[in-house]
Amino acid sequence: MTYAPQNPIDVPPFQLQNLVSNISGSTDGVAKIQLKCAQAWGSEIYAGCSNGELIRFALQADDPNKLESYTILSRQILPGEKPIDEIVLVPSLSRALILSDHQIYFYNIPSLDPFPIKPVRNVITFAVDDQHLKRTFPTLSAAGVPLPPEAVDFSVVKRNGGIALFTMKDRLVYTKEIPLHPGTIAARRAGKTMCLADRSFYSILDLEAASIFQVLPVSQAEDTPPSVRPSITVISKNEFLILSWTGASTLGLFITSDGDPVRGTLEWPSYPEAICLDYPYITSLLPNNTIEIHSIESQMIVQVIPAPTPSTSPTPSSPPGSAGHRRSGSTSSRGGDIDLRRLGLVSSIGGYMVPSTQRSEKMSKVPVKLIRTHGEPENVTAAN
Repeated sequence: MTYAPQNPIDVPPFQLQNLVSNISGSTDGVAKIQLKCAQAWGSEIYAGCSNGELIRFALQADDPNKLESYTILSRQILPGEKPIDEIVLVPSLSRALILSDHQIYFYNIPSLDPFPIKPVRNVITFAVDDQHLKRTFPTLSAAGVPLPPEAVDFSVVKRNGGIALFTMKDRLVYTKEIPLHPGTIAARRAGKTMCLADRSFYSILDLEAASIFQVLPVSQAEDTPPSVRPSITVISKNEFLILSWTGASTLGLFITSDGDPVRGTLEWPSYPEAICLDYPYITSLLPNNTIEIHSIESQMIVQVIPAPTPSTSPTPSSPPGSAGHRRSGSTSSRGGDIDLRRLGLVSSIGGYMVPSTQRSEKMSKVPVKLIRTHGEPENVTAAN
């Protein structure tokens, strides 16, 4: 089951549209290559595969008479050819951090050339400061002069349980390590605060004071399904969204860096497979093949979209958008030699471009008067 919007809005905020409908690749023996993760920035999409392959797509117009489409520009194979678990793009430094085989590799974007930094090893997971991810480049001074990019901070959860702190710019600088007990499997960072989770509890870690305290169990039920895993979403510099399974439903709680509850509570009939932020909305992919969109401000459901399945192609389910529409995306599609079963939702902080012909009928030619230096104004036409 799912919930219907209690107060549906006239113009739903999201539409579902296929971005990559087919990927051709080589097979790894008998098993198909699986798409493991993806990220996007502007007109480019970066996808990580189970064979260690990193694929770069770009929005291109191959035929002037056809709609622009995402096509493969280049491929890279990571050392060791192990599955790629996570891709994090750092636009302000034009860099990508790639997690594979418990190591973080560094690449330049958009070229995907390796950046000359040794990989960080023995990694369980890592968290780049969410505020630093939102920076754009170049940053301008008050006089409009481009400023050098600022350093980006990130934290690494190591196999021994410790949290290693790094600062990255032209080189990687190790700051310190905070000792913790092993077991952390999820982490998100906002400023000097990290929200961590093991399989049982969520905790808040103050990186400056090196102090930690528990805030909420991942599951409040005696029998916890295997699908219940920690979910942490950064809402703002001082706010996180965490999920807790009650045995009958899932609660989404907004907490501050002090562990205090704020706003209201979100609720789902089952445990979401994925959660994304696209302020002021939270999108959630549910096991019943629906995508629910909640308003962060009211906590109400404003839209429900049927999720795409491997046997069907996504079709728009809300009023039309246009190229440049920026929303969270679903990594669901069908491919040739690469297995593209639905994996979840991918939230891209910088947004991405969506090719669309919808609303093109609104384009029309209108007269525009241009003033010449000498002579009378002359009428010309321009698209509107």
